[in-house]
Amino acid sequence: MLQDTIAAISTAAVDGAISIIRMSGDAAIQIVDSLCSIDLTSKKSHTISYGFILDPITKEEIDEVLVSVFRAPKTFTREDIVEINCHGGRYVTKKILQLCLMQGARLAEPGEFTRRAFLNGRIDLTQAEAINDMILADSNESRKLAMHGIRGSVKKLLEPFIKNILDIIANIEVNIDYPEYDDVEMLSNEVILPKIQKWLSQIDQLLERAESGQMMKEGIKTAIIGKPNVGKSSLLNALLEEDKAIVTEIAGTTRDIVEGHIHLGGLTLNLIDTAGIRETEDVVEKIGIERSMKAIEDAQLIILVLDASRPLDEEDQQLMQMTENKTRIIVYNKKDLNQHIKGICISAQHHEIEPLIHEVHRLFDSHKIVIEEPVLANERQISQMMKAKKSMLSAVDAIAMGLELDVVEIDIQEAYTALKEILGEVHREDLLDTLFANFCLGK
Repeated sequence: MLQDTIAAISTAAVDGAISIIRMSGDAAIQIVDSLCSIDLTSKKSHTISYGFILDPITKEEIDEVLVSVFRAPKTFTREDIVEINCHGGRYVTKKILQLCLMQGARLAEPGEFTRRAFLNGRIDLTQAEAINDMILADSNESRKLAMHGIRGSVKKLLEPFIKNILDIIANIEVNIDYPEYDDVEMLSNEVILPKIQKWLSQIDQLLERAESGQMMKEGIKTAIIGKPNVGKSSLLNALLEEDKAIVTEIAGTTRDIVEGHIHLGGLTLNLIDTAGIRETEDVVEKIGIERSMKAIEDAQLIILVLDASRPLDEEDQQLMQMTENKTRIIVYNKKDLNQHIKGICISAQHHEIEPLIHEVHRLFDSHKIVIEEPVLANERQISQMMKAKKSMLSAVDAIAMGLELDVVEIDIQEAYTALKEILGEVHREDLLDTLFANFCLGK
């Protein structure tokens, strides 16, 4: 498939001022030259030429275009690339793409241009993932994290950890071939073990930063909980500035979770308005409450809403006990009905929620610092790092049991492989298929 010349529309499939048809492969210049009113074969790399796309059979002018020529190897895919900048009508764009396919190009699969850049050594796998992250970025924080990845900062971040593992492996293998230590136990406990423990300590810091990075990138899973009728849905609506959840005076109105997303000065909250938690015989409401309990379990932030107009009761106390080990903010709603209560007081009905927003920033603003430095960018990278950590912990256990160093080395080699998989230097085709399938066409 790498021998094919591929083509795709790289811009959105909507009417607009300009559309771009991108082609990559050995025949890219030749194919577009066969459709163009100008000679592209003599054009220098990284130049733009003005002309017309012609029907190869009737010679009818299809569109007035600008054609960019990029010659291998100094291109995104390290292959010849041609980009046709045409008028942005959907019909004319598809028509030009059809002509390219008729002349011998193949329609590109999702993410295939980026996949070729990876397979041809232009970028590593973390950079490929960062390109898609940049396309999907919906905040300045997400953009910054993606930019770190595109610049290859994740690879630079991992290189010292990979080198340290190689140093440990070298210590073991050199001693096996040329024994420097007569006492293998001394080598294990005084040389190998301290190096592994130092490595594990640094990995824990890396994983902690990665968790913060994920929250900045994907948003903080936030569950709004409380008894029925305390104002949870009103609070969701106030945060979203829209009437997304139904609000009535009837207890149990919210019977399923209602979701929304909000950006608060660099923080994104993925909000879930849960069903009011109480004892009930209503079958439908019970299902909603079960889902609420699951949302509480998964949440990274709990907003526990209490009714400021009423004394706390047993159900309130149970909710406070249920969430005491979670990161939470306790808010007293309906402050207009009680001016004397202490704590974080709001009036969701009147959209007076600034104290809550200030508390969110107090809890999570420190996490924003992480975006100034490279971090592991997604679940795949984090899971591979955790796999490496698990293998190194197994090596520690093997040393503690007094096993032979060549057995210990097997675990360390597995950690090394896991780190290389993050960069794609060791990879499976099914992994690549899944990863690039999430990309858009033409990228």
